[in-house]
Amino acid sequence: MDRRLVGTIVVVLLGGLLGILNSTMAAVATDTLAELFDTSLSTIGWTATGFLLAVTATIPFTTWAVDRYGGKRLWVAGLVLFLAGSLAAGLAWDVGSLIAFRVVQGLGAGLLDPLVLILLARAAGPRRAGRVMGLMGVVLSLGPVLGPIAGGAILGAMSWRAMFLISVAVGVVALVLALRVIPADEPVEERPSRLDVVGLALLGPGFAAVVLALSQTGEQGTFGAWQVVLPLALGVALLVGYAVHARTPSPLIDLRLFRNRGFSASVTIMGLGGMGLFAGLFALPLYYQQAHGHGVLAAGLLMAPLGLGGAIAMPLAGRLSDRLGARGLAAAGAVVAVASVFALTRIGPGTPEVWPALAALTFGLGSGCFSAPTMGSLYRTLPGPMVAQGSSVLYMLNQLGAALGVALVALVVQTSADAMSGLRGVFWLSVGSNLLVLALVPLLPGRTRAPEPPVREQEFA
Repeated sequence: MDRRLVGTIVVVLLGGLLGILNSTMAAVATDTLAELFDTSLSTIGWTATGFLLAVTATIPFTTWAVDRYGGKRLWVAGLVLFLAGSLAAGLAWDVGSLIAFRVVQGLGAGLLDPLVLILLARAAGPRRAGRVMGLMGVVLSLGPVLGPIAGGAILGAMSWRAMFLISVAVGVVALVLALRVIPADEPVEERPSRLDVVGLALLGPGFAAVVLALSQTGEQGTFGAWQVVLPLALGVALLVGYAVHARTPSPLIDLRLFRNRGFSASVTIMGLGGMGLFAGLFALPLYYQQAHGHGVLAAGLLMAPLGLGGAIAMPLAGRLSDRLGARGLAAAGAVVAVASVFALTRIGPGTPEVWPALAALTFGLGSGCFSAPTMGSLYRTLPGPMVAQGSSVLYMLNQLGAALGVALVALVVQTSADAMSGLRGVFWLSVGSNLLVLALVPLLPGRTRAPEPPVREQEFA
């Protein structure tokens, strides 16, 4: 890779890591913030829920805006908005202001998160999609693991405000580097002249409502509570409305993308993989805390092998997939992931920590081996003008899979006879999701001697 491309990749990944670290750091501060603001855990939970809903609702707008205003301009705008929200959150005076400023952060992250995929895919091109998506996977793997560790360390040594103010310092560096390194967008022949306002009003809130319903499932402990049923019904109605609306010319996201088998398989695999991975990310710390009595920081450190496995596997698998295709690597990775999570179903209170740590390491390796090739194959099947839409669909379904995984974890743990049987149930859930990934792998592109030709844009017209 040339130096300019490497510089762009590094700067974009720094911005992507910023949002992931901030959201996962804040997650470990829930108890601390509830005590400091003298409020309930359900109320303080809206600092995370509000952030997530803002991210989800903003993603469809990014699909349109990236071609209308250019990737670099939108990236800088997202960083500025995220920095403003971080600074304000660090200066919040009560729980209401903190929730509001976290929403501002989420709006900025909703611009940045899909842009990471869009900018990397456009910079790399189809021939290098696998290796660049593999580098993106390092951020996706390490971010959720490093965040709780960093959050626990900061809370142990400094004020909770430092979690947000540190993001400001890192974000300023990312902003300066972005202005200097990321190249200006080349002219796009057909920039969208009008925003699909109806589509935006249906799609963004629809996905946000479904994610809210899933997050409420974990809190209420049942799918039957009105706090779950009401937003779920609203979300489904909005998404059905969008499906009808998408038949009109120039919808926000063209649903005919799903006619392509490779695209449909790729986004489904990433959604299922996200569900299984987040189930493990939430269940393993609970196991270390409840079965072995470790604190938050120690449990976070014991989670490191999971992120380390993904960080090792994804760059290697992504690079290999550019030459060998996605199918064989993804199949091998799914088999390793299934075997690893199956091993976690056998652990108990007396199991030495080394064994679940090793299983988590191989789980990360397996997940990385199917995630990077899958993302790379997705971008090899899309024509350039459809990259933004494909990235948004991928990110939204991955968010949905993660939210579903977390909701099912909470539901299984709360309805089980005891904590250990609940955690084993969660690991069985992850086994099932990874088996579905394995079943879908044959739909991915196999070995190719040359880069796979992109799908013609006319197929979506």
